[in-house]
Amino acid sequence: MSWLHSHPVLFVFWYALLTAVATALGAIPFAFIKSVSKRVVGYSNALAAGLMLGASFGLIVEGARERGGATLVGVLLGVVFMLVVQRFVGGHEHETEFLGARGVGARKMLLIIAVMTVHSFAEGAAVGVSFGGGESLATAITLAVAVHNIPEGLAISAVMRPQGASILSCAWWSFFSSIPQPLAAVPAFLFVEKFAATLPYGLGFAAGAMIFMVLVELLPEAYEQESSRGIAAAATLSMLGMVAVQRFL
Repeated sequence: MSWLHSHPVLFVFWYALLTAVATALGAIPFAFIKSVSKRVVGYSNALAAGLMLGASFGLIVEGARERGGATLVGVLLGVVFMLVVQRFVGGHEHETEFLGARGVGARKMLLIIAVMTVHSFAEGAAVGVSFGGGESLATAITLAVAVHNIPEGLAISAVMRPQGASILSCAWWSFFSSIPQPLAAVPAFLFVEKFAATLPYGLGFAAGAMIFMVLVELLPEAYEQESSRGIAAAATLSMLGMVAVQRFL
């Protein structure tokens, strides 16, 4: 570690890389699920929906603390981004294939990976900017982002596992979705002021894209697989769990 301290850019990259590794841990619970029935698919979608809603609320609150207007613009950009992506992917839905799944299942996996990957840039920038406040602050922010990433990996795996993806695939694509974090952390560390100004846009963008996906993709399919009361309860509880993680860790 002393060698890393003498190379601050590598030190920042290493810290941010650990947050990406933490995302892969979200796949672990699905190693204990042996069969994927329609019921599991429904509750997995509800779990992912709640986690993403909880994460979205946290991102909006965090962005609004800095600049409310910029956060709102980011939310709208996130919705527009999802409309464009969905229109493009929807036009090729029958041709879409990913990890052995085709059609709607493949589209859903691609969408959640795309959303999580794009929003990781904002989190990586947050880690890099935090180093401007000293190592103690950077350690606290890095730990918070790493803990926050585990439920995000859980959300990705909750979508991918019912489509037949292996545990290793779930872990890899969860890790992949957070690769932008070390890539964004280094330039954010080197150009703190410029990146700090763009953070509210990035946080709002991620929130808007995730809320859109929950309402258009995850919850409608969940209600097709299981009773509305069970889905609503699972989504609400997982959302509260995500809010608690962000609030107390």
